[in-house]
Amino acid sequence: MAAKWIEAITGSLEEKKQYKQAQARINALPEPYREMAKAQQRYNMYYGGVTDGDVIVKMFLDIADLWERAALDGTPVSAIVGDDPVEFAENYAAAYGGRQWIDKERARLIKAFDDAKKQEES
Repeated sequence: MAAKWIEAITGSLEEKKQYKQAQARINALPEPYREMAKAQQRYNMYYGGVTDGDVIVKMFLDIADLWERAALDGTPVSAIVGDDPVEFAENYAAAYGGRQWIDKERARLIKAFDDAKKQEES
């Protein structure tokens, strides 16, 4: 009972557990994979603006998977990222759906435009 109430306020406890597991996996990576995984994760948090906890957790688990596999295979970072790390990170984030912070502002902008248009027509 208390767990459901807490989750209603703070979000899913299972998602928090999975997020922490992804963080631990990323922190355990050898360099330069750890540095790249952390940078990608940080960039995707800012760029992606995803607000769905399950989508964020999935993205971070997949980042951990990607860089763990690269480290195990000895794949160079540049072979995965290419020449443009920004393009790589943005394309990566685009593959994950979910609501974004900007969606709320888009809706507000569209509503303001519609309201202004209605006033002009009156």
